[in-house]
Amino acid sequence: MKTVLIGVVATMLSVSAAMAADLYQPAPEPIQAAPVEAAPAEVAGGWYLRGDVGYAFTKLRGAHFYQGPGRYVRDFDRADLDDSWTVGGGVGYQINQHLRTDVTLDYLGKADFSGSTSGSCGVSTNCTSRDVSSLTAWSLMANAYVDIGTYGAFTPYVGAGIGGTQVRWDKLKNTSCSTSNPDDCDDSFDHDGKRKWRFTYALMAGTSIDLTCNLQADVGYRFRHVLGGDMFGYKANGGPGSDKGLYLHEARAGLRYNFNGCAETAYVPDYPVEQPVYK
Repeated sequence: MKTVLIGVVATMLSVSAAMAADLYQPAPEPIQAAPVEAAPAEVAGGWYLRGDVGYAFTKLRGAHFYQGPGRYVRDFDRADLDDSWTVGGGVGYQINQHLRTDVTLDYLGKADFSGSTSGSCGVSTNCTSRDVSSLTAWSLMANAYVDIGTYGAFTPYVGAGIGGTQVRWDKLKNTSCSTSNPDDCDDSFDHDGKRKWRFTYALMAGTSIDLTCNLQADVGYRFRHVLGGDMFGYKANGGPGSDKGLYLHEARAGLRYNFNGCAETAYVPDYPVEQPVYK
């Protein structure tokens, strides 16, 4: 009987140990959430200021004037305008990643004019005149641009603009001399210069270059067509005169400062990692 009792106790102890082994499972390693990195917030748009300098290859499309008792119109035989420099500034708004617009005010520095006509004068029936003057101009333009895409630090773009240009002609000095004897000349006299606002349109292309997150260099080309208008007034049986408009081919460089150009760091709440609960 004692032997049987010992066997039963040993069997019960063995079964209990096996059941305990089945019930016990080691606790799993806690799962750690992957760290969330701060992501830059996309900038939808923002205001910017710009400043530009450039060199303008100018072309005067021609000039004409009234002459004689019959007041008939004559073209200048020659009408040339020297190249000049430009400087300007403006304010704009970046609407989205590909579209922006601005308003600019530009100044065209003094460009010298020289021209000539032929006909009779006081010293001969065959004379050639020498006409000299100069002009400056202010342009106020509204512009829109398409930023094609960003490739590293470079963003090529195309654009167009419309507005007005106030062309300011200085006095035109006229001297007529005998064609056969250039030293035999009439007295020189001046025509009053004219100034007038004229419709202007522009086409642009270039590249923006990121210097910092809110500062960009802008290198490009701009074509402007300034319509014709008054040039000088009447005097000594000649005038008034008008020019036929200007073509300006400009190589430009400048800077743009974007007030909302730097990406902001997105806020990520620092929540504690929730530990698993085991039951």
